[in-house]
Order: sequence, then C-alpha cells, then structure tokens
Amino acid sequence: MKNIFRIFLVCLVLLSTSCNEDLLTPVPPTQFSDLVVFDSPERIEQLMNGLYATAKNGQFLGGRYFVYNDIRAEEFSNRTTNGVTGFSTWQHTTVSTTNEVVNLWEVAYLLINRANIFINGVSNTSTIPNDQIQAYVAEARFLRGMTYFYLLQLYARPYTLDNGASPGLPLRLQPELDDQNNDLARSTVAEVYAQILDDLNFAETNLPLTNGSNYSNTTKAHRNTAIAFKTRVYLVMGQHANVITEANKIVSQSAPFTASSGVPHALQANINDVFSPPYTTTESIFSMPFTDLNLPGTQNGLGSYYNPGPRGIGDYSLNLQTGVFTTSVFDSQNDARAGWMFFNTSNEFTYLNKFPVGPQHLDYAPVIRYAEVLLNLSEALARSGQDNARALALLNAVRTRSNPSGALSGLSGNQLVDAIMAERRLELIGEGFRSIDLLRTGATIPGKENVASVPPTSPNYIWPISANELLFNNLMTPNN
Repeated sequence: MKNIFRIFLVCLVLLSTSCNEDLLTPVPPTQFSDLVVFDSPERIEQLMNGLYATAKNGQFLGGRYFVYNDIRAEEFSNRTTNGVTGFSTWQHTTVSTTNEVVNLWEVAYLLINRANIFINGVSNTSTIPNDQIQAYVAEARFLRGMTYFYLLQLYARPYTLDNGASPGLPLRLQPELDDQNNDLARSTVAEVYAQILDDLNFAETNLPLTNGSNYSNTTKAHRNTAIAFKTRVYLVMGQHANVITEANKIVSQSAPFTASSGVPHALQANINDVFSPPYTTTESIFSMPFTDLNLPGTQNGLGSYYNPGPRGIGDYSLNLQTGVFTTSVFDSQNDARAGWMFFNTSNEFTYLNKFPVGPQHLDYAPVIRYAEVLLNLSEALARSGQDNARALALLNAVRTRSNPSGALSGLSGNQLVDAIMAERRLELIGEGFRSIDLLRTGATIPGKENVASVPPTSPNYIWPISANELLFNNLMTPNN
C-alpha cells in the first residue's frame, strides 16, 4: 500500500502516462515525499490538480454519485435493467457487494486519503510562502469535507432523525500509506458533520476570493464555494438559522439576488446557458469539467444515463406517472425547462435532455449552482418563519427565470415550504438532490412502477456499508 501511494505521487508530479518502480530509484523511498513531491510550486499545483481529478472520477462526481441520488427516488424509470448502471439502487436491492456500493466508497475514501497526504506534505514544505500553503490546505480540506458529506447521504442515517446520534463513518484525517491503521470505528453522524464544518470553515477563511478566470472559478474552490456548500450542509442538518447566516454572505437582501463579494454569482437570464458550453457562467459555483481528452468514462457521464442512443445509453427515462413533470409545479406551455424533456420516437419514452452532449459526454457535472443557494435560503427562511416575503421572492427568482408568468403569491407556512420543495424537484432534477431532500425531511422514498416505497424505518432507506470496508476494517459495523 505504501509503495502504491508513493508511485501515485511520482506519477502526478512527472505527468507520466505510465508508472513503474524505476521512478523511485533517484531518491530513497523514506525521503521521497519531502525531496521530490513538494519541492516546487509546479509540482504542488500538479498534485492539487490530481485531487480534483480524483473527485471527478466517473464513479463519484464525474456522474454516478448524482445519478444514484436521483434514481433512488421517483423521478426516473429504469429501461435497461443493467446492474452496472444502478439498477439495484433504483429498485432498492443493494447489498454490501453491489458494485455501486463498493466502487463509490473506494473512490471517495481514496480522495480523502489523497487529500490527507497532500495536507501533510504541503504543510511541511518550504517551497512556497505560508499564505499559499494555507490556501492549498484549504482546497484539500474543502474536497475532504465535501466528500465526507456526500458519503453520509448514502451510507448513514439522516442527521435530522436523531440529531446525528446514528453511526456515521470512519473519520480518517491522517495519511495512510500502509495497512497498519485499517481498523477504525465509525464516528457518529454528528461527529462527522462537525469535521465537515470544521473543514469548510477553514476553507472559507483561507481560500482566495477569486481564482482569476471564469473557468477556474467554476472548476476550483474559492471562498464562495465553501460558503455555498455550507448552506447545503446546514440545510441537510435542519439548522435553518445557520443556512440563513451563511447564505446572507453571498446573497443580497433583495432582487436581483447576487453575491456582492468574491465571485459575483447570479442567476443567468436563460437557464439553458448554464448547461451549454462553456459551462462557466457565474451561476455555476462549482462543476466537474470534461474535454475530448478527459471524459468521465464509459457508462459514467450524466448524458449517458439520461439520453437515449446515439447520444447515450438511456438507462433511465423520465417517470411520467409520478415524476415532477406530471405535477402542477410544471407548466409545459410556458416553462423553458420543458426543453429538458426529449421524446424518443424510436421507443416512445421521454428522457431528460438536461445534459445533451454525446456520445462524447462533455457536459460539466454541476456540483453547486447559485440557484440551489437561493432555494436553500428560501427554504430556511420559510421553515423558520423569519421572512416569508423574502423567501417567496427568492423562490420566484428561480421560478420566473424559466417561467415568467409563473410567479407565486400569498404563500406562507407549509404552503410556502411545499412550493419551495416542489420547485427544487423541477429546477434541480438530474443533479442528485431528490433522495437527499427526501431523507433530510424524514419522508418516505416514494414507490414507482413495480418498486415499493421505502419508509425511514426500512434498512433500505440508506445504502449498506461496502463489503470491502467490512472485510478489512475489523472495527467497522454494518448498517442495520
């Protein structure tokens, strides 16, 4: 294990297309990290780029993570019964050896360990000034905190059910270069969230206000990225006052809602501009980028799952029985998001056309959008009863951007909350939010077609723990 990680670090530094142990010979292995990996600003930057590359692995944020969180719920119908592309997740029959359960866990913990290795290495270098060291550590900690958050949404019970008292995850915060520390008990959900917020708070303090270009502001973390992600974390924890505090840092008090410091985030006038090249508008706070030479991989990209041939495989069509496009929140005649519906004449199913580029899947995978931040703030205001007028204005900002005649009025209390939740279903479809929104509110996962609903009391409400973790970590316990 130790040699594998050392070889990994060498390969990143040298940008080699293949690796072999001969690369280790110039420097004694025990001195390798200090003498080679962090000995120049260029190599440090290459290592940081390697962390982002791990995050956008197709098994994780390159596509599959978002797909799994959407297809667990009722918005999509499975068309291929392909076990490789989430069929078990769609029908709630995952076990500890199911490929998505095992593969996502391994990629996520690989990213966490690589972040820990990077944090340790860059913190001990004298190659760059201290403020740059802290900025790099902040990027790595943002990625680590984000990854722990994503793992919790699938492998642990929601914080809101018991204030985080349930078993969470093994909280690994130190570099692991061998198998000596495999055994690590699960921290509670609350303890993992505390670490996530510690990472994100550090990131907010030490990340730059801007990364200098539209592309870098979209594809690398900056201060507002950490703040935006905190609005999501606090919303999932049900801590609405904290959502409001964080969101107010990057959302003006009244329309048009914009960020007044750092990257000037704002809704785009046309929703389709957000999902079209170059994918780097100020609405896109953080996305996973792809090019012809850097693709998410076979059966990983969002377009592959949601588009029929020849642009994709089309594993999932829209569920037109109980999905959001059948509800009153959607106005097919006046809403620009109707363009996300694609009727395939060859099989007469309707697909999500939100990620249309294929068969080379170049659509960026959206991690955080400003529209989500506005809806997070709107919901927090509505649930706390602090400012219904502003909550409604935020909701309408997102809604009327695509449906100019669809402004809502006179809503408060549960009616307003219900309208916000419905708008989230429509605006964020295909971006991995539906089952997360259900679980954080303690709702039953609705049934679809021949798949039964899943109540919060069911073991299938969350994924099982990876079989590999249970095998190699003697202190790990399964989900019941």
